[in-house]
Amino acid sequence: MFFETDRLFISRMTLDDAEFILELLNTEGWKKFIGDRNVNNKQEAEVYIRKIIDNPNFGYSVVKLKAGGVPIGMVSMIKRDYLDYHDIGFAFLPGYNGKGYAFEAASAVLNHPSTLARHRRILATTLKHNSSSMQLLERLGLVLDKEIKVEGKELFLYDIEVDELLLNRLVHRFFGIFNNVNGHQPDWEEMRETCLPEAVFIKKTGLEEEIYHLESFVTPRMKILADGTLKEFKEWEVSAATKISGNIAQRFSKYEKSGALNGVPFKASGNKIFQFIKTREGWRISALVWEDFTSA
Repeated sequence: MFFETDRLFISRMTLDDAEFILELLNTEGWKKFIGDRNVNNKQEAEVYIRKIIDNPNFGYSVVKLKAGGVPIGMVSMIKRDYLDYHDIGFAFLPGYNGKGYAFEAASAVLNHPSTLARHRRILATTLKHNSSSMQLLERLGLVLDKEIKVEGKELFLYDIEVDELLLNRLVHRFFGIFNNVNGHQPDWEEMRETCLPEAVFIKKTGLEEEIYHLESFVTPRMKILADGTLKEFKEWEVSAATKISGNIAQRFSKYEKSGALNGVPFKASGNKIFQFIKTREGWRISALVWEDFTSA
């Protein structure tokens, strides 16, 4: 497996990574939050890597900076004997913490098509006092399930359904359709890939509503995002709560948007409620209701 993000290359761990693994396993953070593996030289690091490569339940990927190809961390997907599903883990050299690399890499692994195709649910564990790990897991969308005890250690167990990851991707893709920042041209064909042809869109303003179907919703937005009426426009989700029940789902979303309408800059925020159904082609938006509640 090899893929990339905006700043990173992510690839399967190999014996060529021995020097990096030796450094990573001997950092204070690894020993404190994961445990001392007694890997003290390059040869022992190679033995450690070989055990990982030979175990079909282990999947370790090394994260490298695109700029210079410097290895900075790793992301793992492991099927542990005491857990029902694979769990995701991550560790980075201390000099690269706090820069968003762990979120970027872990998010890429979670949302990679191979991950989504192979798993139904993904777990994660962390020591109860590892606040940075907990914050990252919650930012990735995992939810605290319960406390467990493993080899005398008290751990928090987090989980997420793969269907929720797919819905996260779908919503992110939907929001991105309307972006025309820096001359970006919206891809309107994506509306037909993210929404049912029969989807309903409702704009609420006080006690009034405007009701659209797919074409009547898209057509005026195509015009104003292309003719200069609405420039530098983008909108993004800031929080969400999703409920999945079988092949149907609903999501309550808070969002923000900004741009320049007829040359006048503006910002706004509001609520959206998405409804989804799972089709043979995957999850699709079947209805959307939104209401803007502040603007400046």
